[in-house]
Amino acid sequence: MKTIVPPWAGKHSRFTLLFEAFAIEVLQACRNVKAAAAILGLSWDSLQTIMNRAVERGLERREATPIPHLGIDEKSFGRGHDYITVLTDLDGSRVLDVVQDRTQVAAEAVLQTLTPEQRHQVRAVAADMLPAYANAVAKQTPNAELVHDKFHVAKYLGEAVDQVRRAENKDLQAEDDDRLKGTRQLWLFNKSNLSWKQRRRFAAIRRNGLKTARAWAIKEEFRWFWRHVYSTSAEEFFNRWYAWGARCRLKPVVKVAKMLKRHLPNLLSYFLYRITNATSEGFNSVIQALKYAARGFRSFTNYRTRILFFCGKLDLKQQLQCH
Repeated sequence: MKTIVPPWAGKHSRFTLLFEAFAIEVLQACRNVKAAAAILGLSWDSLQTIMNRAVERGLERREATPIPHLGIDEKSFGRGHDYITVLTDLDGSRVLDVVQDRTQVAAEAVLQTLTPEQRHQVRAVAADMLPAYANAVAKQTPNAELVHDKFHVAKYLGEAVDQVRRAENKDLQAEDDDRLKGTRQLWLFNKSNLSWKQRRRFAAIRRNGLKTARAWAIKEEFRWFWRHVYSTSAEEFFNRWYAWGARCRLKPVVKVAKMLKRHLPNLLSYFLYRITNATSEGFNSVIQALKYAARGFRSFTNYRTRILFFCGKLDLKQQLQCH
């Protein structure tokens, strides 16, 4: 008795190659395993197995072409302080790989999923100001420039404004002053996204000489930093902005201003490479949707598979025999 692998089915697979290819198309269209399972009449485990094999195939087929610009970003995994590190090809708009945690070891591990030649060809990496990411980039991609991302800078400044608002609102409410009550979104949202009524209220609040208004003005002023053409003029602007931010006597704002001063060389490198983590941030919303659809993930392996299946731009399907 002899066991052979038929040409119309994969090894260790319960399904034909044609059916697996169809299942992959249904999964990609639904972006939801539960919905795809209902259409195909399969269990969650069966579809997860199909995705596991598809991602494994795709990673094996992926060519080691040069990737000049990378993005490294963090994303929450479970509850509390569980994170993953996501490596993104900024030019190719694809997730390259995902590892658990956001430590230097994790960042180095995800960079090591590239070949040594690829790592030496990287010209710039967009990343947050975490020392772990900076150290990993310096060690694993020696020819790359680190570019601190404008989206994270905006997040730090926004958080500083919110801290000032919370402290000031507490003091005002102790004196029965509700001017800042319910205004959190006004200080964080882009003005263009506010309704006409919200704009009128916001303009009135800003004229009251509040500390929060001063913090907000400092945050908004920094937007002009990114609009410069050359790093020299951007540095001159930063020095003027820093003089204001570091002397404003608003502790959260001063703290962020000093942090940006320490990282100024990597902020200025933006003007040489013009890369941001916008691609990574876009994938974060997709990943969040996948996480929500799955009602969370207990297994990191399944989480990684789902991300690479939908965001990796991998060649997922089996090679079908043609006659």
